[in-house]
Amino acid sequence: MKPRHLYLVFCLLGLVLPYSQFIPWIIEHHALNMSMFMHDLFANRIAAFFALDVIVSAIVLLSFIQSEGRRMRMRFPWLPMLGTVFVGVSLGLPLFLYLRQLEFDRKAI
Repeated sequence: MKPRHLYLVFCLLGLVLPYSQFIPWIIEHHALNMSMFMHDLFANRIAAFFALDVIVSAIVLLSFIQSEGRRMRMRFPWLPMLGTVFVGVSLGLPLFLYLRQLEFDRKAI
């Protein structure tokens, strides 16, 4: 399997797995209640640990996408940025790697 195909599989997993938890939470609370979201996100120290880890990772990833996308003159660098903001690192990173691999493949021809 080529790396770009593997990245697409990771994109799918990175979208489906987080949303398999998020959508039922929204349904349970009948809306996206931000105060309840923040309360649940930081409900205890281990939840806060993971939340802060992902937030920092997302900020780093957004910075990397911006700089690497500019350096490589990538097409659609905004797409993994949107994926990171609206889903998370689990989608943004593999989507960025997929697009980056497409650029490598395109420039190798």
